[in-house]
Amino acid sequence: MSKTSKTDWDRLARMDDKDIDTSDIPELGEAFFRNAQLRLPTKQAMTIRLDSDVLEWFKLQGPGYQTRINQLLRQYMQAQEQLQEKAVTK
Repeated sequence: MSKTSKTDWDRLARMDDKDIDTSDIPELGEAFFRNAQLRLPTKQAMTIRLDSDVLEWFKLQGPGYQTRINQLLRQYMQAQEQLQEKAVTK
């Protein structure tokens, strides 16, 4: 990541749960959980050819590089879907 987090993670780690202000977060009631559905996208194994420097860069970011590649591809897909929706509604 190119941006450094401004969060004081050490201070947060020392806090007790009771010290965290959640007043701006509404409680999730029984109705929410009764209607909630867990949807995990299915994964499919495949082979993809990437430029070696691109793959190396992702690997240098640490464990989970395949998940990060998937997240970026998903963001691109969703952005393209939004563009297509806008084009259809015009």
